[in-house]
Amino acid sequence: MTRILAVVSQKGGVGKTTTAINVAAALAGRGVKTLLVDMDPQGSVRFGVGLQGPAVGPGIGDYLTGAKELKDIVRGTALPFLRVLLAGAVADTGDHAAYQSLVASSTRLGELLARARDRGYLVVVDTPPGLGPVVHRVLAVADRVIVPLQCEPLALQTTSQMLKGIRTAVSEHPALKLEGIVLTMFEEQSALSRRIADYVRRQLPKDLVFDVMIPRTAATVEAFAAGQPVVLRTPDDPAARAYGELAALLGKRMVR
Repeated sequence: MTRILAVVSQKGGVGKTTTAINVAAALAGRGVKTLLVDMDPQGSVRFGVGLQGPAVGPGIGDYLTGAKELKDIVRGTALPFLRVLLAGAVADTGDHAAYQSLVASSTRLGELLARARDRGYLVVVDTPPGLGPVVHRVLAVADRVIVPLQCEPLALQTTSQMLKGIRTAVSEHPALKLEGIVLTMFEEQSALSRRIADYVRRQLPKDLVFDVMIPRTAATVEAFAAGQPVVLRTPDDPAARAYGELAALLGKRMVR
């Protein structure tokens, strides 16, 4: 079963976490049992799904050390078909080096994701920016990967690095497949944004770039600040509709 989807990016600020949250929420909204896993030690998923209360609570780090079991860290959301695993205390302690070492050395991440997949969940994993040990470990156990790419000049410089890293991961884990690059924060009124989108499509194979582009909208920012996926808070927003289209496409490819 191809049910573990990693969301990766070479740099932060490209809409990676927003994409992970909204794809997961849109899938759940379509009746797909979905588990959103926050592997980024910054722990931003909790803000986007409204689980940022005063006590962070246990998370992935606690599971990997064996201090908690899966049932202790799974959290429900406003959507019946969406469950979330947060990063946990590492998001506030800031000890990212220890967390990276833990993820790289533990065998429990693969076990956790395999259990979720076997229970019928489509798992969406948000990862930290770059190609560090956490991303490497996630790609080693994932089935599919998508790459959000912001429509800005720097994106052109980071694409080749990320694709090279994914190719290396595929060589080590042949079951992994790159589903495609998702152009994010697209501004139709910006000539520069249009030029970058056109350039990316010309430089890369046609089937490597999703036709769906995620526009930059105020509603997306407002929804994240309110602790809700934009696909729930403002479903008629252009970005919400685009995430819905992307989720429908990924669901069709991954849910059998």
